[in-house]
Amino acid sequence: MDGRRQLAVVGTAVGRAGARGAIAAMAMSGIRQATTSLGLVERTPPEQLLKHTAPALFYRVPANRRPALVEFIHWGVGAVGGAAFGLLPRTIRRRAWAGPAYGFVFWAAFEATVAPKLGISRKRHGLGEQLALLVDHTLYGVVVGSSPWPHAD
Repeated sequence: MDGRRQLAVVGTAVGRAGARGAIAAMAMSGIRQATTSLGLVERTPPEQLLKHTAPALFYRVPANRRPALVEFIHWGVGAVGGAAFGLLPRTIRRRAWAGPAYGFVFWAAFEATVAPKLGISRKRHGLGEQLALLVDHTLYGVVVGSSPWPHAD
């Protein structure tokens, strides 16, 4: 396969995985609506992340519009995470366990690196919140790892 063709194939895989990442983040939002309504999750990671990294932006947006801002940011992060999945070797992406494992690693990496640096501690929120976030990130991985084009993606 020549270089241009190979680049096109990789670009297609990354683009499709990025789209699945955005869709997966939307699916996570549905679970998050349920887990926050049930009191399992106090504040979602995207909301906490936005408040810690861009407080001026967060508080400049009217309070009734902030949930939409948080969602759009979350979907964007989901798309980037999906695109990163698309960069994995095809032999890994095609494995049934790759998506759920990717979702788990995404969750674990956030909890182990980003959350502590921002002062976001899940330990104080309990096991229920940790499990709820693990479940929604696993769903993220399932969606990102699924492909209607398994042989072309």
